[in-house]
Amino acid sequence: MTHREPIETANLDRYGDKPLPWSRARERLEADLPKMGTPAFLATTRPEGRPHSAGIGALWLDEDIYFTSGPGTRKSRNLAANPACTISVRLEGLDLVLDGEAARVTDSATLEKVAGGYRAGGWPAEVEGDALTAPYSAPSAGPPPWYVYRFAVETAIGVATAEPHGATRWRFHR
Repeated sequence: MTHREPIETANLDRYGDKPLPWSRARERLEADLPKMGTPAFLATTRPEGRPHSAGIGALWLDEDIYFTSGPGTRKSRNLAANPACTISVRLEGLDLVLDGEAARVTDSATLEKVAGGYRAGGWPAEVEGDALTAPYSAPSAGPPPWYVYRFAVETAIGVATAEPHGATRWRFHR
């Protein structure tokens, strides 16, 4: 697989640390997502402009983040009106805030890959039509079936919580 590389890297560190390489963030995303215990939060915007945040089960797959949400949930309704969103995730040794857009996925090949990734992480997801189902999910996901969204990263900010320390912003071409 070809890794997507940032088109711009900015050192945000004020203490003399070097910029963090994107490879460090990518390696942590690959290792820590799909672990269901990895804290991840999706922030969207309500139609009247107020923010909304909800925990999600995030999955890193093929250089993008995937997550699920029931069609009637606030986050799904917000994304239908405005796909711009932010995902914040606490990885081992690295906090990331990722800005981008989320789009619903309905093609069966991608849905099967995503369901397989979730199963590998411990959630027994299966494809049903153009969504996923499972015996259980987070209470905030709403009832099954659950839509699958692909989050395309446009900008990421990483703050290292372990050596080597640093703070970096990466921008990506979409």
